[in-house]
Amino acid sequence: MRVQAVVVTFNRLAMLQRLVARLQEIAGLERILVVDNASTDGTGEWLAGLDDERLRHETLAANTGGAGGFHHGLGWAVREGADLVWLMDDDGLPALDCLDLLLERQQRDGLEFCGPAVLAEQDPSRLCFPIRLPGGTRVVHDMAAVEAAAREGLIDDVVIPFNGVLVTRELVERIGLPREEFFIWGDDVEYLWRAQRAGARVATVVDAHFLHPATDDLGTPMMFGRTTYNHTASDLKHYCMARNNTLNLRTYRGWLHVLLFWLKTVWFYLFTKPQPARIPLSARAAAAGLRGDFTGHRRYLT
Repeated sequence: MRVQAVVVTFNRLAMLQRLVARLQEIAGLERILVVDNASTDGTGEWLAGLDDERLRHETLAANTGGAGGFHHGLGWAVREGADLVWLMDDDGLPALDCLDLLLERQQRDGLEFCGPAVLAEQDPSRLCFPIRLPGGTRVVHDMAAVEAAAREGLIDDVVIPFNGVLVTRELVERIGLPREEFFIWGDDVEYLWRAQRAGARVATVVDAHFLHPATDDLGTPMMFGRTTYNHTASDLKHYCMARNNTLNLRTYRGWLHVLLFWLKTVWFYLFTKPQPARIPLSARAAAAGLRGDFTGHRRYLT
């Protein structure tokens, strides 16, 4: 099996250097493909100076966000003949045995879209991103709960996309590439839901670990702890989230889920974390997405 890593980076040279060094230690990789989203911090120059026949890089003409980067990188890997593509952002760090464990379960169980447990770098006993367990509404935040819920070392139908996930060439050929117009936030979920709709076998391999810097705002409790909201201080990220999540829910879950998301947004920014200006921003973003306008986020770029 030809396994290639795809790393998308933008202006995080120190973290990219750490990740590339780790990937260079992993013998099972045929190639390491780095997509540089027009970084301005010396990333391109550093990549050009590396002497590693396995590592290749391409610098894009403009910053296309994570969505554009993974669209480009996944297509590149498939053209290069990869059978399996290992996708990750520049700020993650796989354990040394992460790929081996993913490959073992991928081949044993016929997984088409599998990933590791994504742990908070500051506290690896906790998940970086809370996950909802399949078959119910329970959301878990720590590894102990994930391990208890696993069946034969897997959490079926759950994965944190683009954080050390392994995708088969056959799946890419079946469902296509990530939606590059999404820019950031929601492109990963859309790709996962698209894969699930196509009948892909999806799972988290609990013993495979991938570290990622945690943020306390993701999964912020609301409505007296009955649900959570993915708050961010960044207007750019929130605009993309409101736009892209509206489209994802409409396409894959239906209008009732869209309405519930809008109600959660209004509640969150009126009562949980009062920021009333976020409500019209969210409405503009959702309306833009519904009419197919993917340019509005540009006003928030710096």
